[in-house]
Amino acid sequence: MATSGLLPAQPTPDEALQRLIEGNDAFVADRPAESDISRERRLALAEGQQPFATLVGCSDSRVGPEQLFGAGLGELFIVRTAGNNVDAAGMGSIEYSVAVLKVPLIVVLGHEKCGAVAAAADVVTKDVRFPGSIGRMVEPIIPAVLAAQRNAGEEELVDAAIEENVRRMVERLQTYSEPMLLDPQASGELKVVGAVYELATGRVRWL
Repeated sequence: MATSGLLPAQPTPDEALQRLIEGNDAFVADRPAESDISRERRLALAEGQQPFATLVGCSDSRVGPEQLFGAGLGELFIVRTAGNNVDAAGMGSIEYSVAVLKVPLIVVLGHEKCGAVAAAADVVTKDVRFPGSIGRMVEPIIPAVLAAQRNAGEEELVDAAIEENVRRMVERLQTYSEPMLLDPQASGELKVVGAVYELATGRVRWL
């Protein structure tokens, strides 16, 4: 896919991460976002996209990646599913963003009070059954709940499982992926990091 000459060069992985950190700091401090949503930006993006990060996040309406990172049009390539787990379509989307769009950073973002993780915890601890595709949707999260159970009590289980679920997705992308993701990580062109979003404070806590 072609990119416009008006689009900036890609940052390094660390520069991309710093942009997200600074954007979230501004969000937490209630400073106005400097995101570009102008007509000129739309026209540039009509010629091609060049996002500087891929965000693997949850579908939860309280977790809007562009808002909490102060990002503008065309800056984040976003893959969202309940519980921030990805199927074949999601993984293909991530691979596309790296292989074709050359993003230097992938962020796996979980969040507090995640309903999908809480549902997986209920399956493990209460033998709850969910109708339709909801049960199949939470199945990939169950190993994270089981792992969290070893070190967390009942009250802390969901919070611990949320973090464990993020770490497992990061590990999958860092270790058990296709060469198109592993090779750029080995060469330093790509970084994969995990984080958890705090709903009340607005802060992204990096793992």
